Amino acid sequence: MKKTSLILSIFILLVFSNLAINSCSTREDTVNCFPNNPINVTLNLNLPAYNNLNYDSGWIYVNEQQSGTRGLIIVRVGNSFKIYDRNAPHICPDNNTTLEVKDNIAILCPKDGTRWILRTGQPESGAKTSLPPKTYTNFNFDPASKILNVYY
Repeated sequence: MKKTSLILSIFILLVFSNLAINSCSTREDTVNCFPNNPINVTLNLNLPAYNNLNYDSGWIYVNEQQSGTRGLIIVRVGNSFKIYDRNAPHICPDNNTTLEVKDNIAILCPKDGTRWILRTGQPESGAKTSLPPKTYTNFNFDPASKILNVYY
């Protein structure tokens, strides 16, 4: 009886240890050399430079101060927005690793041709498609004033 209790106790301890170890690990959403810069951008969608964001699937590049190291890609998706960092998520920053919008439907890494769907960030093609573009979800949008604040 004691031997059974001991084996059961060890088994339970192993199961909980495994759960604790695996639950504390995090999935990296970028390579470890990805720059981590503050994002703090305010856009007035009434201005002509940001007019595309008033329409579904409209997008713009943002290259203002405090918009990351290489800027942002902001896409209107229905009544919301997708905000991507322009650093390639799967390659350390280098020449030709600034993400670009192609044909108004895809995001492209010019260095290796990896592509993602613009509206969703889902992988489309390329050798390194396991990582989506770095996406920022911290934003506020006031539809009355058409002011979009993005922060990270």
